[in-house]
Amino acid sequence: MTSDTLFEQFVSFIASVHRVQHDLTKDARPEGLTALQYSILEHIAVSRQPLTPSDISSCFHISMPNTSRELKKLTEQGLVERKESEEDRRKQFIHLSADGRAMMDEVFKQIHARFLERVGDTSNDKVDTIAHALDVLQKHVFYE
Repeated sequence: MTSDTLFEQFVSFIASVHRVQHDLTKDARPEGLTALQYSILEHIAVSRQPLTPSDISSCFHISMPNTSRELKKLTEQGLVERKESEEDRRKQFIHLSADGRAMMDEVFKQIHARFLERVGDTSNDKVDTIAHALDVLQKHVFYE
């Protein structure tokens, strides 16, 4: 396989990922949240490290003023909290509040149920193959 063919296959895969993400998350967004606010909450919920406003700005390709405005709205709704860095008080870390975590846990339960519907009849061998493929992708393509 050539690198061009691999790239074309990868682009097709990414498009499929977006379609499946849409199918799994449609109607899961809590009322009162914009699509961007929901995406920010989802990103915070699945991140393995503390996030800064600039991390969020970069991830969603939005300006820092827009990021600050969205984080302010989420803070006012009691869904996120900001914590100042002990080393540099100008730096803030963003995390879900208890209410934000509870809300995202409920959303993920809905997504989980839809995921199980999608893969429900998959054999154990195929599940192992999918898990291995995801692991390979995570290590070699989606690494941070």
